Amino acid sequence: MTAPPDRAPRAAWLVLVAGMALYFVAIVNRTALGVAGVDALDRFGIEAAWLSILAVAQVATYAALQLPSGALLDRWGARRLMVGGAVLMTVGTALLAVTTSLPLAILARVLIGAGDAPIFISACRLIPLWFPARRVPVLVQVTGLVGQAGQLATSIPVAWLLHGLGWDATFAVLAAVTLAVGALAARAIGVPAAQPPASPGPAPASSLRASIRAAARPAGTRLGFWTHFLSLCSANTVALLWGVPFFVSTQGLTLGQASALLMVITLTKMAAGPLAGAFTARHPLRRSWLVLASAVATLLAWVAILVPDTPRPVWELGVLMAVIGAGGPVSLIALDYARTFGPEEAMGAATGFVNVGGFVSTIAGIVLVGVTLQAVSPAGVTDYSLDAYRVAFATLLIPWAIGVAGVLRNRRLARADMAAAGVVVPPLREALRRPR
Repeated sequence: MTAPPDRAPRAAWLVLVAGMALYFVAIVNRTALGVAGVDALDRFGIEAAWLSILAVAQVATYAALQLPSGALLDRWGARRLMVGGAVLMTVGTALLAVTTSLPLAILARVLIGAGDAPIFISACRLIPLWFPARRVPVLVQVTGLVGQAGQLATSIPVAWLLHGLGWDATFAVLAAVTLAVGALAARAIGVPAAQPPASPGPAPASSLRASIRAAARPAGTRLGFWTHFLSLCSANTVALLWGVPFFVSTQGLTLGQASALLMVITLTKMAAGPLAGAFTARHPLRRSWLVLASAVATLLAWVAILVPDTPRPVWELGVLMAVIGAGGPVSLIALDYARTFGPEEAMGAATGFVNVGGFVSTIAGIVLVGVTLQAVSPAGVTDYSLDAYRVAFATLLIPWAIGVAGVLRNRRLARADMAAAGVVVPPLREALRRPR
């Protein structure tokens, strides 16, 4: 692959903006149910476990298609996958706008998840094609930052539309916007002239399997998987579904206050993203330290909220949102592991592989909370108590512990592989003594 020039041309920035815009819209489609959870309970006449399934349908489809999307990205290129994804999201959101049937709503969320699946990894794959390597970690974080700003659109305009115009009009508007941004991406996204085009045509199943095996083989890409798994679970579980019901039902907050707390997650991601990118670029051999520090902070923040048996002050809830929100940029370190450890010929598959992790843990988190809420509450109750939520959110310790174990094990294996290749991680005291 021809290396990008040291200075990116104007066309590179246009491609980056188009990719960011489509990722922004994908995030809005992904998180819209988070502010519509209470409305969905009434619209579809369901309880907590079914609401979890409605949310998980999107996330599970997204996670299941990461590996195929990554392998197809290597073969078909980013433009085809991103435009096709925009079309699928448009169809799914339009269906969600008009249906009152739970099975059709689940189908709609599956379509949204299928369309969302290739967007972020494709946008990230475009960056090293168009920009010099020294800029890649920071630009990946900036892409995540701009995309995650879609949660601001969910927390403010989408929530306003939902409760001003109603469910049908809100999701119809979102479908129209998704189609328009997909058209922009179709026009703007391409590859550099020096870059050979992706191979056309469908990839054989054996080729897809070979790409996935090659991507998952290095311990460093597995470390990326567990980094994503560990860092994204809490923020997604809260933002995608259970945050607003928890704040409104048990903490005595209004819907507006609950939406503002979700905004704290997004604002923290936006503030922490460039810092995480700069740290990753400056200390590539110390990336896992940031991952583990974020994990410890997340555990302490949850303990502070769940141990007391009374509603918590808004500032304390805000601290929790900030801490778990910072896990979003930390999770993107996984993509840097894929870039540095993944095989060049299967880079898309490696990116898709590590990006599965956070959504596997998200599925586990959403389902654990929903099933536990229903299990510890009286039959037929949908207005769940504070004690029920305390027990339900405590189950997030399970994916947290699994993620920490995965990071520690694969960090050790990755460092052994690096040592065998002649790359030695110096002691921390040596790294701290180095001049800037």
